[in-house]
Amino acid sequence: MAAAKSTLKAKAKGKRRPLQKHAPAACGSLAEVRQNIDRLDREIVPLLCERLHFVTQAANFKPSVAGVVVPSRVEEIVDTVRAAATALGANADTIERVYRDLINAFTADEQRRWRELHK
Repeated sequence: MAAAKSTLKAKAKGKRRPLQKHAPAACGSLAEVRQNIDRLDREIVPLLCERLHFVTQAANFKPSVAGVVVPSRVEEIVDTVRAAATALGANADTIERVYRDLINAFTADEQRRWRELHK
């Protein structure tokens, strides 16, 4: 519980935990695997919602719906997450695929928001 509180305090100050390469604990059953996945989803979903919030805000600053997609920014993000995945010992190709899908979905939402703002 104390670790969760310190993480929340760090987030409130705009700081994130540094990436740490570690091996997750081995699970003894499929139920334990699923419990861990569910736990991670409870942490990931709020972060994705926060990310989406900022992505849709970007529509306020883009000159056109076509300007929503900035290929150089997409590649910058992909390079960053690939490096992070590699540093953590994960499959960078898998993380790249996840992020490209995430970016595509979030871009569609940002384009929808842009259209709403510019009716």
